[in-house]
Amino acid sequence: MDPPFSWGLPEQDGRAKYLWFKVWQTHQELETMNLKDIDSDIEIVPNGVANGKNDLNKQNNYSNRRRNVLKIIDRKPPPDYGGCPWRQVRFPYQRGVMGLHQEIEHFYHYMSPTEAENQLRAEVVARIEKIIVSKWNEAKVEVFGSYRTGLYLPTSDIDLVVIGKWTNLPLRTLEQEFLEKDVAAENSIKVLDKASVPIVKLTDKQTDIKVDISFNMSNGVKSAELIKTYMDKFPVLPKLVYVLKQFLLERDLNEVFTGGISSYSLILMCISFLQLHPRQESVRDNSANLGVLLIEFFELYGRKFNYINTGIKIRDGGKYINKEEMQKDMVDGHRPSMLCIEDPLQPSNDIGRSSYGVLQVKKAFEYAYTILANVVHPLSMYSDCQKASILGRIIRVRDKIVQQRLRVENCMRKAELIIQQQIYQQRPSRSSSTGSTTSSADDSVSSEGSDILSRDNSPNVTRRGSDHRYTPQRHHNSQRSPNNSGGSREPPWRNGSNRSSRFRNSQNNSQSNHSHSKHSSGGGVYNQTKRKK
Repeated sequence: MDPPFSWGLPEQDGRAKYLWFKVWQTHQELETMNLKDIDSDIEIVPNGVANGKNDLNKQNNYSNRRRNVLKIIDRKPPPDYGGCPWRQVRFPYQRGVMGLHQEIEHFYHYMSPTEAENQLRAEVVARIEKIIVSKWNEAKVEVFGSYRTGLYLPTSDIDLVVIGKWTNLPLRTLEQEFLEKDVAAENSIKVLDKASVPIVKLTDKQTDIKVDISFNMSNGVKSAELIKTYMDKFPVLPKLVYVLKQFLLERDLNEVFTGGISSYSLILMCISFLQLHPRQESVRDNSANLGVLLIEFFELYGRKFNYINTGIKIRDGGKYINKEEMQKDMVDGHRPSMLCIEDPLQPSNDIGRSSYGVLQVKKAFEYAYTILANVVHPLSMYSDCQKASILGRIIRVRDKIVQQRLRVENCMRKAELIIQQQIYQQRPSRSSSTGSTTSSADDSVSSEGSDILSRDNSPNVTRRGSDHRYTPQRHHNSQRSPNNSGGSREPPWRNGSNRSSRFRNSQNNSQSNHSHSKHSSGGGVYNQTKRKK
């Protein structure tokens, strides 16, 4: 199953692809072109004469305009990130499944949340929590879902649950409170009071991050903690989940109300797959080949799994059970759904009950298995991962996602730089502990020396005349010795910023020239590297 937006594969390159691409591009340009102005310049006269003059000039004008349209069509699109920003240019990718394994590792490290993204989401949660607590003092706001487990994509929403005591859920009251506080735009707030789990959906006005708020659903927090325990048991679980979530996201199969499956159902399917895997030692000690595991997952749920009669259970070590046995434990006479997954916290609940389009998910998994199994075959002429991405055949990262992450990095970096500058400027001047006064000349010299010392030791201030463009640098903890206190204070955002620097390093390696130009125009105005004076 192809995603809504598609891309060409290496074996599809050729004259036919170029021809059909030009036909499609011409069709798109003609649909958006205004033909009224062109038609108004051409008058249809039987004898070819209009107002005593030949209409040859008007026909020439039409031909010139047509040539201008063709020039627009022939114009090459602006350079992009290639859809595979996780790839590293100088990394020696191997052939077949080994190259696929290396790409999955790089994809996981690239898509993992950075410190800036975590901080940005924490600020959104703090703003919403402040509004809720100010309205109901006894209410308690908890985070659950992918944000609590850390398995969220840059486009994922934030799941919040409000614990409190109400006779009727204050859905409309909370909606009105958000509108008064100007937290979200009016058209972005939606109250789903008829759903099985009533929620309030909104989009944060400052960051465009989507937030889902539910009430008194304590199982969400417990489910997130349960997933964390399985992440400790199976170190390969987060890496598979990231690839699969991106795979479903591109095909609009990651939401239940659109016919897809929820991220919780996907994670439980991955846990069941790893629990029943024949090579338990490799999946538990992080030595398994991720490429092989991904292909086996697609094969299991795309071809082999019996959705009609079989249900999934992860309790007690995990097993497959017959749906007739599961129906005995169901409440209210519910029948097991097509994708029947037993809730590990509430066995009578079917997690996949609302996933009415699970057969589309099965079709997508089968498609991915066919693509990957063919390309990693030893006799395949496209198995060389060094020449073309293997993982990029089934998933891509859009340019706007890459640019959004770069903007977040730049904005958070600017904020930290401003804070650091304020701290350095507010540092007290040197004075004697006895409180004796000194001459004004000594004070001016002391303050000037302090400012010079701060500017020289601070990595946040650029010298006059130097390059003001932000240049991403690699930061490793091993490069700074604990004993090297050196006179300059370590900026707080560098503490534990491996993921943030890893995201920028991967972006530089994948598209060094284009990413540098984007970064330069995007905002960083401070140079982190400077010589000591």
